[in-house]
Amino acid sequence: MNVNKGVEPGKYFRHSTLRSGNVIRMPDLRSKTPERSFLPRSISSGLPFSTSKIAELKQIFHAMDDSTMEEIMVRTLGLCEKAPTQGETKRFILGHNIKLHATKSDEGSKRDILIGRVKRIGGSKSSAPVADHDSLFPCMVYNCHAVPKPHVHEVGILDPVCKSKINNGVAVCHMDTSAGNPNHEAFLALGSGPGRIEACHWIYGDYAVWAN
Repeated sequence: MNVNKGVEPGKYFRHSTLRSGNVIRMPDLRSKTPERSFLPRSISSGLPFSTSKIAELKQIFHAMDDSTMEEIMVRTLGLCEKAPTQGETKRFILGHNIKLHATKSDEGSKRDILIGRVKRIGGSKSSAPVADHDSLFPCMVYNCHAVPKPHVHEVGILDPVCKSKINNGVAVCHMDTSAGNPNHEAFLALGSGPGRIEACHWIYGDYAVWAN
């Protein structure tokens, strides 16, 4: 249940929600960022991906001084260089070299759906699942990070009336939230705080996850 009305209904939920037979609200599954492409590795590996090289990047991508494009590039580069939180490992990916899992389509957006089969994927001790967030940049850039104790699930998404399958979902549950920001919208939506509950969300639109 969403406690905070400022957060989209269904965007965050508890782990116990992912049970076959439950009817829940789905958020808007459509991508919120413009469509872009990964650069070939032969090109992306040579990009000066650093705030200290912003002048070179502006020239490469034809970004004007004080433009919206420059602001977007600086923001994404800053996120890349920001120190990880406790227990987090992160990396920015510009190359198309990893297999990603995500919700198949936007079917079921902004409506009630029926949870079908739930299957946990990945999560071995040797290789934790990695969440990938599409970050705004002239080319496709993923902000990839691994956090402690995530659970990743493949979920059958069904029509609650006729019970036919309408989508294949992927959900991530952050089981250890002790290092989280108490003002994060997940805690506001669920009416709790870091370390007190787990927080789950769907992988869709601008997000993907890599798991062995």
